[in-house]
Amino acid sequence: MSQHPGKPISLDPRALDLFEFARQGHHASGELRIEQLPRMLTEVAADAPACADYDPVLRWRAEGGVARALGLDGGEAQVASLRLSVHGAAWLECQRCLEAYRQPLEVETHYRIVESDDEADAMPLDDDQPEAVVGSRRFDLIELIEEELLLSLPLVPKHDVCPHIHESLVTGAAGERARDWIEDEQADGDDATDSPRPNPFAALQALKRDDGDGNEGSGGGPASGAPH
Repeated sequence: MSQHPGKPISLDPRALDLFEFARQGHHASGELRIEQLPRMLTEVAADAPACADYDPVLRWRAEGGVARALGLDGGEAQVASLRLSVHGAAWLECQRCLEAYRQPLEVETHYRIVESDDEADAMPLDDDQPEAVVGSRRFDLIELIEEELLLSLPLVPKHDVCPHIHESLVTGAAGERARDWIEDEQADGDDATDSPRPNPFAALQALKRDDGDGNEGSGGGPASGAPH
């Protein structure tokens, strides 16, 4: 982990004096891998690429500071703050095709550092105000980073456009027709801009008309050999 302007101190992201970090206006940055974050690791796709070229690195940066702001008593007070940013990606499992895909992760968060849970609970819930975080002399910054990454994950992980359709989603005769339709759509994709797309409802109407013509020719009047 690198250290930027401020009073030189030993910075351990797992046991950080968050109050001193903010008071001295320190900056810090570093890198993480998913393997170092147990809860994030459970979200990674089982068939995520194992090649080193595909191993996503998470880069984070933290910045402490103190500024005058509105205190809990309504007056101005010196308030300690923390800004945190995390950038990277993770391999998640698409819920449509069940294949792994690369999900970008972006976190930009501003916290107000408080000394107790009671003080955090007393802060008003305001989207325009920084979120409260309870500081300590041995604050686990990595745990906070992991928490923010989990919150940034999509509710339903999926490709923008799936490269394939999973066999479990198309089985039997209907599945064969669905696969044929997808292959035809992909093959005809280049010609779609030059010719109008067929109307499926028009094709359905044509089938109904053919059935109706067949019924009229085969029956409707009395049989010629029927007794009177």
